[in-house]
Amino acid sequence: MTLPVSFSALRAFIEVGQQGSIKRAALELNVTPGAVSQQVKSLETRFGVKLLQRGNREVKLSAHGLRLFNMVAPGFEQIDAAVQVFEDRRAKPRSLVVSTTPSFAACWLAPRLGGFTAQHPEIEVRVETSVQLADMKNGMVDVAIRHGSGEYSGLDATLLFEPRLIAIASPSLLLDGTLTDPVDCLRYPLLQDRDRVEWATWFRALGVKAGRNASKGPSYADDAMLIQGASAGQGLAVVRDVYAAGALKTGNVVLAIEAPVPTKESYFVVVHPNKLTVPKIAAFRRWITREAGAA
Repeated sequence: MTLPVSFSALRAFIEVGQQGSIKRAALELNVTPGAVSQQVKSLETRFGVKLLQRGNREVKLSAHGLRLFNMVAPGFEQIDAAVQVFEDRRAKPRSLVVSTTPSFAACWLAPRLGGFTAQHPEIEVRVETSVQLADMKNGMVDVAIRHGSGEYSGLDATLLFEPRLIAIASPSLLLDGTLTDPVDCLRYPLLQDRDRVEWATWFRALGVKAGRNASKGPSYADDAMLIQGASAGQGLAVVRDVYAAGALKTGNVVLAIEAPVPTKESYFVVVHPNKLTVPKIAAFRRWITREAGAA
């Protein structure tokens, strides 16, 4: 009679595969690294193959390990999703982790998030910001707001908006009123994005040969800071319209010129397919797509 394979050993192996480290896997599982290592070794003994290639600081899956991981990991993801569904039925507050960029969080999400909290007081939202893409497959993030093509392997992506680049300025800077020709922007200080490419992109789309002048001026890490700089009268800034909507509404900035330029990338709400039916995630997806449609 063949004895069943240890569930905890498989769980430990999957965690090592996801984390790329026995130590990090142990932290996730709340056990010692020695316990994780022993669990994996028990599987290797059972199957008669090496599942890991051990290095000094990290481990990699062997060919056999990768095959086992790809076959078993989806099952654990389904189990985790099923458990989460029933956890979410409990009366205790439910934590929802949303990952996005600093600009999107500050300019678009934060001013609206109170509406979601009012509708779902039982869900505690934690917004995490980073310019790096969140790893949606490690279970640490529930929902991500991403700016890109929408092609995210193994993930479900729903379109939120197709932003446009607009030129903005403080009303105090444009004493003679709104500009009429894009080339006139070169008469003012230009505030640059981190990579100094947005002004060049905007000018090129409008047929203006701005040359090196398009990349001169102080640069800022994100659109939220650019908007603040423009609001303070430091110069003109090119930002995405979804970020500038609040500042335009309050009058802190105005359109320097009526010349919006479409961007190649859009904003998407991204979720792991196995978590689409988790109530807290489904509720957030419904809410944010409605908000995006009304924006």
